[in-house]
Amino acid sequence: MDRTFGSVGKGVAVRIEDEMAEVRLDRPEKLNALDFEMFGHIAGCIQWLKGEEALRCVVLSGEGRSFCAGLDLSVLETGLGPLSPRSHGIANLPQFCAWGWRELPVPVIAAINGHCFGAGIQIALGADIRIAAPDAHLSIMEMRHGLVPDMGAYALARGVIREDIMRELVYTARRVPGEEAQGLGLITRIADDPLAAAIELAREIAGQSPAGIRAAKRLFRQMAEGDAATILQAESDEEEPLVTALRGPRH
Repeated sequence: MDRTFGSVGKGVAVRIEDEMAEVRLDRPEKLNALDFEMFGHIAGCIQWLKGEEALRCVVLSGEGRSFCAGLDLSVLETGLGPLSPRSHGIANLPQFCAWGWRELPVPVIAAINGHCFGAGIQIALGADIRIAAPDAHLSIMEMRHGLVPDMGAYALARGVIREDIMRELVYTARRVPGEEAQGLGLITRIADDPLAAAIELAREIAGQSPAGIRAAKRLFRQMAEGDAATILQAESDEEEPLVTALRGPRH
C-alpha cells in the first residue's frame, strides 16, 4: 500500500504509505485558494479514502506558504449554483469538503502553516486534531465579503471552541495568530514544523489498534451529535466486539 504523491486532480495531491495518507492542497501559486474544480477533487479524494480499508490515519496539509487562503474569489463571480440541495449525504459539495473529513472512519490531523482563512479554516475544523505553526494566521473571514461561513463551520465548531468565541470570530472576521488560536481552542497545539509533528503523531496513532481507533472515532461523532442515552448505548455497542476480540475464540 505504498505510493508516491499523485494528483487526485487539479489542486489536490495524495500519498499513501505505511497505512497513512498524506493529502495536500496543491495550488501554492494561489496560496491553495479553492476554486470550483478543487471542490470536486477534494470531495473525490475523501470518497476514495473512505474505501481504503487498510488506512489508519490521514494528514492534511497545504503545499507552499499556506494551508489554504480560503475561497478563490473568482468563484463568487461565476457562482456555485444552488446550495440548498444535498448532493453529498447531509451536505452540499462545498460543505462536504470540510464535513467529509469528520465522516472518514480514521483520525485526520491538519498541519496548518501560513494562511488558514475562510474555507480553509472550515476544512481544518473537519480534522480531529489541528497542529499549527506559531506564525500561522487563522480567520473565519466570510463577513468581510458580506457572507456567512457555510462549509460546515457551525456544526464542526461544536465542542471545539466556545460559542461566544465563535460568535466574535464570525462577527469580526479578525485574523488570529497561531499562539492565540491555541488559547481559543481553534487549534490543538503549536509546532515549529506542523507537518513533521502531524506525521509523527499520525505514526503514533497508526501503531494503535485499528479497530479500536475506528470505534473511538465513531464514538466521538456520537459525542458531538447525540444525546446522552444515544452516546451511552453507542459506547456499549462499540466496546462489546472489541472485548470479544481480546478474549479470542472460544474452544
